[in-house]
Amino acid sequence: MMIERNKGFANLAAGYLFPEVAKRRREYQAKHPDAKIISLGIGNTTEPLTPHIAKAMADYAKSLGTAKGYSGYGDEQGNAELRAKIAEVLYPKMAKADEVFISDGAKCDIARIQTLFGRNVKISVQDPAYPVYVDGSVVVGAAGASSKKGYKGVTYLPCTAENKFFPELEKIPADSIIYFCSPNNPTGACATKAQLKKLVDYANKNGCIIIFDAAYYAFIRDDKLPRTIYEIPGARKCAIEINSFSKLAGFTGVRLGWSVVPSDVKFADGTPVKQDWNRVMTTLFNGASNIAQAGGLAALDKEGQKETKALVDYYLENARLMEAALTGENFKKAGVKVYYTGDSPYLWVNFPGWKSWDIFDKILDECNVVTTPGSGFGPAGESYLRFSSFGHRKDVQEACKRLSKLVL
Repeated sequence: MMIERNKGFANLAAGYLFPEVAKRRREYQAKHPDAKIISLGIGNTTEPLTPHIAKAMADYAKSLGTAKGYSGYGDEQGNAELRAKIAEVLYPKMAKADEVFISDGAKCDIARIQTLFGRNVKISVQDPAYPVYVDGSVVVGAAGASSKKGYKGVTYLPCTAENKFFPELEKIPADSIIYFCSPNNPTGACATKAQLKKLVDYANKNGCIIIFDAAYYAFIRDDKLPRTIYEIPGARKCAIEINSFSKLAGFTGVRLGWSVVPSDVKFADGTPVKQDWNRVMTTLFNGASNIAQAGGLAALDKEGQKETKALVDYYLENARLMEAALTGENFKKAGVKVYYTGDSPYLWVNFPGWKSWDIFDKILDECNVVTTPGSGFGPAGESYLRFSSFGHRKDVQEACKRLSKLVL
């Protein structure tokens, strides 16, 4: 007898998207060692931590070398001061400190969320969407094998130019977990208050729970757009929000995030979801780094907020430069369409007549620029590329020059 493999892994399609992108880049570089490749692909921040935040972490790390400053395990749910600060600064009158749970990042929280709900749950997801929503569901058994139409058991909600990147909610089965991201990764689309009101009302009426990924909220510059789902009446009854310091403060490698689980969200038997989420966080997690949490606190004070806004503005300017390049005459002649809101770090670009991986390879070969194939985000992403604004300014400018010469 031998232990059987988790069928979830067997059901996964080949290769998680981002490692596959990295693999193709490495293979191309090996064949073309002199090529100066620029990445506009993965959403990895590139600029240094800001001075105020870096100092806060450095000071905390240094204090660990003293008897007075040393700290061991903290609360698994997070530093009480940081939990309170997040509630105060980001969710005033919308969430309480004990409803905020600190973690090592949004992606990790999404994986733990799937552990929370298990395999006997319906999954509905925006299409295209961040791959971990679906791939994680497959691993835990809440979704089945893959096909050309996607994974069995997943309700895909096409978000296309035709429907202004907001799905037809009527397709969502009752009692579903709904994964929803705004600003969306990869399309960059931001849901309006009216759209989120429809989503919240639908969820409450049909017994659904929304997993609202707001990891890019800091990029929203339009004051009319909601930055958290809890701006919407009724959301506290049906929504869990996942968020992160990764894009807000450049913590992609530092690893710090949080979730908000209101006491009002309940399972069918009346048990508060927060009760079981607390158990997940205290049993399957051992707390975020104390040093990272010191940085998180600094990011939310007045000086930190000023610095993080400037950091995000830097990436938004990169996106503006890329939009100008991708709407150049060579792209217009080929019928290329660029979708960009000005409230996201990502540009969603349609290349009519191309398969996503084919245009990825062409741009890598002819421009030495790495992008992300849209098909990796779901069936509706075919023929699209995602361009990321995370990069050094000089690299973005050089990439724009190369792209302006691309012949399609």
